[in-house]
Amino acid sequence: MHIVKAEENQIEKIVDMSVRAFETDVNVGGVKGDCPPEFDSVEWHKQMAREGHLYQAMIGKDLVGAAILFQDETNNSVYIGRIFIDSIYHRKGYGILLMECIEKEYPCAAEFNLDTPCWNERTNAFYKRLGYRIIKTEDGFVFYRKRKSEPDQEC
Repeated sequence: MHIVKAEENQIEKIVDMSVRAFETDVNVGGVKGDCPPEFDSVEWHKQMAREGHLYQAMIGKDLVGAAILFQDETNNSVYIGRIFIDSIYHRKGYGILLMECIEKEYPCAAEFNLDTPCWNERTNAFYKRLGYRIIKTEDGFVFYRKRKSEPDQEC
């Protein structure tokens, strides 16, 4: 898998994948319709792409998911605003590959941060398995952080 900045001609496909991915949350403790803000908005995803935050996840030439990423101005920290894998590709290890790609995309980052709803059994177990540690729980969300032991040498 590799990630690249989202291409304009892929935005509608990415949004379709987002809808399919987040609608499966009802299977892991979610309530129907309780999805992230703008998860189904083409215009919002276009804005994220224009701002350089939207990445598409590729297996060969196949689009399998996406991520919305925010690097701080010091390049020391990355906030993973959202990741998703198209539901037709769930349970194939692509989520793990996507997280590995994100961490490799930012070799100078010392830490990665994200949050996920408390009720989402799947994502909470997933992030813990990848070495993310809970830093706080607030307003129905669990906030996670993963620190690299050492950023890459060339940083």
